[in-house]
Order: sequence, then structure tokens, then C-alpha cells
Amino acid sequence: MSSKKDAKESEDEIPEGEEGEGGKKKPPMMIIIIAAVVLVLALGGGGAAFFLLQPKPEAASEKDKKGEHAKKKEEKKGEKKGEGKDDKPLIAVKEGPEGVIFATLPNVVVNMQTADGRPTFLKLKLTLEVPDEETAEALEPAMPRMQDMFQTFLRELRPEDLQGSQGSYQLRTEILRRVNLVIAPAKVNAVLIEEMLIN
Repeated sequence: MSSKKDAKESEDEIPEGEEGEGGKKKPPMMIIIIAAVVLVLALGGGGAAFFLLQPKPEAASEKDKKGEHAKKKEEKKGEKKGEGKDDKPLIAVKEGPEGVIFATLPNVVVNMQTADGRPTFLKLKLTLEVPDEETAEALEPAMPRMQDMFQTFLRELRPEDLQGSQGSYQLRTEILRRVNLVIAPAKVNAVLIEEMLIN
């Protein structure tokens, strides 16, 4: 009886998790659970930090923004000088005598009114005489408004309004007045008609 009691006491003396089957030591279950929780938290925290601290693509540094701005300015200058690869500038600018600058506009084609109702088209190639390069640069952004003005004004004309030197003079005067209204406060000196076809 005492041998059974001694065996039971000796089993009770062995700390839990130190010896198992075959004499191998077993780690306590609580340590395994704590280690697993710590590992999960560390991996989860590392993954969250990776995603949350990653820089956003739209948040570029100030240096990058300045570099992009300077690059866009250079591209615009290249387009104005005709150095753009695919896009040609709408207005061709040439320097004339005594510092005068000539800005040739894209051709203007409009459908005119006729008394008999048959379709008649007016094609104009215009060059504007401007006092300086700043005025020439002001023409390009105002081009949509100028084209609208040309369409509205020229559609109301009849072929007989443009006959003779008097018709050409009045046309130049009206276009000059209207262009100066569109690009104000800049001012064009003169309108030159390079080509005028009525078909």
C-alpha cells in the first residue's frame, strides 16, 4: 500500500510538462498559446504597417512636382516653337521687319448665305500683325473664341458684301475690331488677308 502511495507522490513531484512519454520534455500548453498569439500579432502588425506606411502614388514630393511643372513648361515652349512631335501649333508666328510679328491663323471656312439658297463657301487665310511676342502668345489660348467669332460673323455675309476693294477693306476692319475684342487687353495692329476664296 505504501508503494502505491509513494509512486503516486513521486508522480505528483514531477513538474507538469517536464517529462512525457519516452522521457521527452513537453512545453506547457500556456506557453504554446502565448507564443502563437505573439506570432500572429507580430505578423499582423507587420502587414498592417507595410500597407499603411506605404507612400501613396498621388502624393509625390514637392521636388517631383516642381520637376514635372518645369518639364510641362519646356514642352509648351517646344510646341510654340513648332518642336512638338505630333501637335503642330495652331498659329504660325514669324518675325517681320522693325520688330513686327506676323501670326498666321489656321484657314477659316464658312458656309455663306446666298439669295438663291445654293451652298456657297468662303475660305479665308488671315495673318495678324502684332506688336510683340506677348501679343502673339495671347492669340493661341483665345483661338476657340476667335473661331467662334469668325463663324458667327462670316456666316451673315453674302458674296456681294465681299466684292471689290471696298468689300475687302470692310472685312479687314470688322475682323480687326472683333479680334481685338476677343484678345483684350492685348491688341492686334492689322489684319492681312492672304487668301480669300468664294466657291
